[in-house]
Formats: sequence, structure tokens, C-alpha cells
Amino acid sequence: MPFNLPATLVPLYALLNPRLLLPSITVVRLLLSISSKEISSSQPDIRSLNFAALRDAGYRGAIFDKDNCLTLPHSDNLIPELEAAWSEALRAFGPSHILVVSNSAGTRDDAAQLQAESVAYHLRAPVLLHTALKPSYSCAAAALAALPGLAPHELVVVGDRIFTDVVIAHRLSHPRTVLSRVAARLGLAPAHRSAFDDTASGDNLVGKLSHAPMAVWTTSLWARESVAMRWAEARLVRLIERCVEGARERRVALEEQFVRFALDNENSKGKAGRGWFSWVKALPKLR
Repeated sequence: MPFNLPATLVPLYALLNPRLLLPSITVVRLLLSISSKEISSSQPDIRSLNFAALRDAGYRGAIFDKDNCLTLPHSDNLIPELEAAWSEALRAFGPSHILVVSNSAGTRDDAAQLQAESVAYHLRAPVLLHTALKPSYSCAAAALAALPGLAPHELVVVGDRIFTDVVIAHRLSHPRTVLSRVAARLGLAPAHRSAFDDTASGDNLVGKLSHAPMAVWTTSLWARESVAMRWAEARLVRLIERCVEGARERRVALEEQFVRFALDNENSKGKAGRGWFSWVKALPKLR
């Protein structure tokens, strides 16, 4: 994967705005202990998302990462275990309101966009063609342009990386130009609002967050990749969530609305552990 300057600069931006790294929802594998046996009550991937509930709450479209979220790295095929959940997302939003935004397929390193075409065919959804990598503002603008008729607050952004997927989710609602962002930062213009500017909880939370996309962080790893960086991202999220008043409560309230916590049935037990590493051990206090 090419050097990603926008992602490298994220820690500097986070010093000014730590909320940039906070996901709206974190999907982890939760374990219940029943009769001395640990049983998975949720999966750390898109299988735990209730797409119908998101649609009913007013979200009309979704942006998905590709690698380690929908496919294995360097693969164009949907991970078989995710087929039912992916079909549910397509039904909930419609293929024209779903966009796959990858830092591999569809970029300038994808010669003649052949990988983007292959991924779009296998996932049955369009892939963004872009020259600037996530989480750059240019990539955010290109993603919005590829979803005409959808506002940032009507989007769900799903991905497995904090520095790229969660950050670009926040940037979708930021001012488009450098001057307007600087003016907002200096207080010379109305500042953009993030998903964590309001104080709300429970049933009123979605309405309070109507100005921002829903940033969903999936924590499953289907193939080993960037382990040290993922560990650092997870620790940063935990630290910032402790420092931002009400952040944990807002996240938990959203998870109660949009994340399924159902016990595995007999048909799914054999598939539950395919992801080689569960971040539940790295994130013991996220719930």
C-alpha cells in the first residue's frame, strides 16, 4: 500500500481536535459466560449492525471500507461469512446509495481501475475512483460527489481503521475549503459540529446527531495487517473517550439502538471465530 500522508498527519490534527478519532459506534466481540462457557453475543464486524434500524432512523446511504471490512486484503471477493449482512445493507440502502471507498481499489495505484471494476462486480456496489487517499478532504469531497442527493448526516461510514475510516467520516461534515476550515477554527465563521458536540442520550440521541455521519468502527481482523498501528489506534480511542465528557455514554446509547447483541445459534458457531484476532482483549473497557 502506498505511503499515506493524510493518515500520517492525523495525530497532529487530533492534538487540536481529539474528537476526530472517536467513532460513533464500536463493534466488538462481546462474550457472555454461561455455565462456565464463553459464548459470543455479538460479532466485531458488519454482522452486528442493524441496517434496517439505521435506515428507519433516517440514514439513507453508507460508505464502506474494503480491506478487512468486507474483503480480505488484496482480494476482490466478499468474505463469505458476511454475505447475509451485506445483502441486508444492499436492501436497506439500495446499491446506488452504497459506496466502497478503498485505499487500494480505485486509487491511482489501481492500473486502469481494473481492481475497482472487479470489486464493484463482486460486491454489487460502486467503488469510488479517487486520486487522494483516505482520510484526505479531497477524498471526502469525492465520496460526497459520488452520492448525489445524500447529505453527510444521512450517511453511515463503516471501516476498520481509526486514522482513515473514522476520520473521513467526521470530515464529511467539515467545511470543504482550507480557508473556511481555518476561519471556523479561529472563530471567524460558524464552526462545524461533530457527533460529540451535543449532550444527549437515549432515544433523543439520533436527532441530536443529525448534523454528522454515523462513524462505525469494526474491530475484526480477517487477515493480519498493521497490528501495531491498530493497537495504538485502539489505545488512543480509549484515552480520548475517557477525557471527552459523555463520549462513552453517547456511544453506548447508539450501540443499544443499532448493534445486535444476539447469542450465536448452532449454524453460526462454526463461523464465528474466523477472524484471527478479536480486539475485545485490547479494548476491555469500551463497553
